[in-house]
Amino acid sequence: MRQTKTKKVFVGLSGGVDSSVSAALLKNAGYDVTGVFIRVWNPASKQGLTLNREEGQSLFGLCEAADDRLDAMRICAKLAIPFVELDLEKEYKKEVVDYMIRDYSVGKTPNPDVMCNRYIKFGGFYKWAMRKGADFVATGHYARVLPSARSPLSFPRRRESRLDSRLRGNDSLVLCTGTDSNKDQSYFLWQIKKEQLPHILFPVGGMEKPEVRKLAKKFGLITADKKDSQGLCFIGKVDMKEFLQHYIMPKKGKVLNEAGKTIGEHDGAFFYTLGQRMAINLSPSLEGEIERGCENTPLYVTSKDIEKNTLIVSQKSPKGILAGSVTEIKIKNCNWLVKPRKGKTYQARTRYRQPLQSCHVLSSPPFQGGDRGVVVVFDKPQTVAPGQSLVLYDGDMLIGGGIIA
Repeated sequence: MRQTKTKKVFVGLSGGVDSSVSAALLKNAGYDVTGVFIRVWNPASKQGLTLNREEGQSLFGLCEAADDRLDAMRICAKLAIPFVELDLEKEYKKEVVDYMIRDYSVGKTPNPDVMCNRYIKFGGFYKWAMRKGADFVATGHYARVLPSARSPLSFPRRRESRLDSRLRGNDSLVLCTGTDSNKDQSYFLWQIKKEQLPHILFPVGGMEKPEVRKLAKKFGLITADKKDSQGLCFIGKVDMKEFLQHYIMPKKGKVLNEAGKTIGEHDGAFFYTLGQRMAINLSPSLEGEIERGCENTPLYVTSKDIEKNTLIVSQKSPKGILAGSVTEIKIKNCNWLVKPRKGKTYQARTRYRQPLQSCHVLSSPPFQGGDRGVVVVFDKPQTVAPGQSLVLYDGDMLIGGGIIA
């Protein structure tokens, strides 16, 4: 359905296929579309980091960023829409990178993609677009904004609802999972504010990934066969340990088994998260102290002590590594799109792509203002790490979430 009155949309173009198709769909639907490439923090230019001498490239995917920018420009040229570059380097450095380094340094497991969405895509970009007179901002996220009258539980996946154009003006909208469960990105969007929902479009949220690529080819977009981006938000694929070592001084410590025996050493407990698989470093400095036999055995981090700089590992699989350890989880810095009700059964996940787990909220939190924290009680024990996001769902509808304390 074409627009009877032209609405202005600023589309965040990452240089990937999802945002490219989003822009094309909006243009074809009659919107006044502007493509926006967001420039974020460049560690090499700001910190003087060296290049990878073996490959002749930056450690942090800066060459990828340059290619992405060029692809975004080409998409705008193909669609005959304006191209704008938005500089949010300072905001990204402060709200995403510094936050990530700070959390890792005290033993937490941060989620930079959540903060990137909050402060960059639906923070700096959103506010800038509204000041420029935009009616909507759009991104290539696999998520949906739908009227609450159709909630709860499962929403129809009808083709005509994809651009959500008929929903605007509805003052009761909810954020929902994407149709493609394998690509659903709603977990990273829990910090979007309820008042922003009427001004947000997710054009590909009601599609499956293969269909998005098919449309890209139909539209003649150069991103049709481009690989999906992976790694740190906007920067790309990053060796997190290598990245952090530029800001957190490595400090060797002991790796212990479940019996408390030393089986190796590590470069710093803050580099590891619970459930992470690790390789054991058999250092000569621990000769005579190491209990042998674990050199070729898969091991997973079960706990860590930042003050003592020690890790405890287990041979158990990640699925059962900390079974029986946590059923009640306190979350803080909560954001609620729908106020949760005490005693009602919800579903939640504590990490991306984790199968939804049945739970309930111990007490009903204040919906607006204040944050005394909320305790979420799971039916089955969970493996969690402080700093991760816990996100609540009622079927397809995202209720809200918080940071695990």
